Amino acid sequence: MPLVAGIDSSTQSCKVVIRDTATGALVRQGRASHPDGTEVHPEHWWTALQEAISQAGGLDDVEAVSIGGQQHGMVCLDESGDVVRPALLWNDTRSAPDADQLIIEAGDGDAAAGASFLASSTGTVPVASLTATKLRWLARNEPANAQRTAAVCLPHDWLSWRLAGHGPGTGPQSLELLRTDRSDASGTGYFSAITGDYLPDVLKSTLGHVPVLPTVVGPFETTGKTPTGALIGPGAGDNAAAGLGVSAAVGDVVISIGTSGTVFAVSDVPARDASGLVAGFADATGNFLPLACTLNATRIFDATAALLGVNLTELGELALSAPEGANGLTLVPYFEGERTPNLPDASGSLHGLTLSNYTPANLARAAVEGVLCSLADGLAALQAQGVAAQRIILVGGGAQSEAVQQVAASVFGLPVFVPNPGEYVADGAARQAAGVLTGQLPDWALEGVEVSPLNSDGPAPFLTRYRRYAAGVAMG
Repeated sequence: MPLVAGIDSSTQSCKVVIRDTATGALVRQGRASHPDGTEVHPEHWWTALQEAISQAGGLDDVEAVSIGGQQHGMVCLDESGDVVRPALLWNDTRSAPDADQLIIEAGDGDAAAGASFLASSTGTVPVASLTATKLRWLARNEPANAQRTAAVCLPHDWLSWRLAGHGPGTGPQSLELLRTDRSDASGTGYFSAITGDYLPDVLKSTLGHVPVLPTVVGPFETTGKTPTGALIGPGAGDNAAAGLGVSAAVGDVVISIGTSGTVFAVSDVPARDASGLVAGFADATGNFLPLACTLNATRIFDATAALLGVNLTELGELALSAPEGANGLTLVPYFEGERTPNLPDASGSLHGLTLSNYTPANLARAAVEGVLCSLADGLAALQAQGVAAQRIILVGGGAQSEAVQQVAASVFGLPVFVPNPGEYVADGAARQAAGVLTGQLPDWALEGVEVSPLNSDGPAPFLTRYRRYAAGVAMG
């Protein structure tokens, strides 16, 4: 029974799954925590990986392994292979001014022109999460560390490199053995997913020089071997790995409902969104992975449940007891500002109140509908970039609610598939590892719930009402 391993090195933890290559059946698994913070020394990831592998029974009987990892994190190495400084993670926002400066400089003083140029060349408009902005911050604030930086890689690149036996003190030759894939490289801000090339001019404007960068390998290429002889796959950024984990294909849109919301699609056309709402990432198969984020998702459910004095299960039951459209009650859920649309200073609002519709059931329904309508705006942003949506794959903690599932099908006017809860990123990495062995992705069975839209003529009518009120928020 050939086995493969999939690893998810996320912001919070490292998870390892060992699966049967032929069937995808879970054989064993392990987990270890990462330290909190937006700045973490990569050695903590390595320690957690060893602990998680140990919990999972080791890799001695595994034939291939692949790593999905948190995107954008800045890992700088010196000529000997030592880490120059703790890695700045995707959620470290200190480089926000540097993102603005990169845009302005790219347009020779014109921010709109700079955003258009960077979107067309890299697929993304710089924001604080991107690696490029963090390198710019490093050059500006820690010039000595910037000068020491001989190579720059991402968290999953560094872990794959360590897994292959490289690391601190292995010398400049080992830096040339760094490898990555196009899905993770597309989140750096200095790589074109369209051409498959790094953009040295963009990179030089950040760090001040062009360091060694990981070679970008194909979806089923190997990047080395573990000490026990297992092949190491190319790995992927976490969203691309999750796409593999839920078997997303062209026409599928994956919507993740957690603390925040994420909407991404497997597409055969690249995104070039100068507004910056859609990030033009690549996927792990050779296609593209345009992605949009919203800031308000399950926290809206939590807040509404607390207000009504119910738990989340009861909130869902209340929502389903109200009619579609909540009898005219509409919640715009911008409680913490919003990213899609880009309204960082916005607040939420409740519209259409009457004496007859101001009930707990309608308020519960309006909360669920509001969050799903907000995510529909993320989908609309993707569709404006050429995404053809045929099915919604709903994941994340909020996706397990029957109310969310039913309202999602109504809001999007598309079939909704809700996979059973799982470690989608690690599972996707394991599926990629199996592909490294066979040359193609295995067709592992994926169980879940399918929900058909009640309205077959497209999105629910109340989405139009929601967007009218949301537009009022945008206009102030």
